[in-house]
Amino acid sequence: MKSIVKKIAILSMAGMMQIGLGTSLIEASPLHIEPSSVQQQDNRNQIENERHEREIKRRPNESEREWHKRQELEKQRHKDNLR
Repeated sequence: MKSIVKKIAILSMAGMMQIGLGTSLIEASPLHIEPSSVQQQDNRNQIENERHEREIKRRPNESEREWHKRQELEKQRHKDNLR
């Protein structure tokens, strides 16, 4: 009788350890993100996209060469900001 109780206790402790390890892995995973931080990230992305659209347009009295150079710099900046 004592050996059965010992086995049940050991197996239940092993199961609890597995559950604890699993929950800590789930909490630490990058897919587990709070909804508020997702919404904040979406807002930042929207603001960045609007800024990018304004900057990418051609300005009055701007030469073609200056415009293309500015576009390339802006594309790189936009790419870096979205990371």
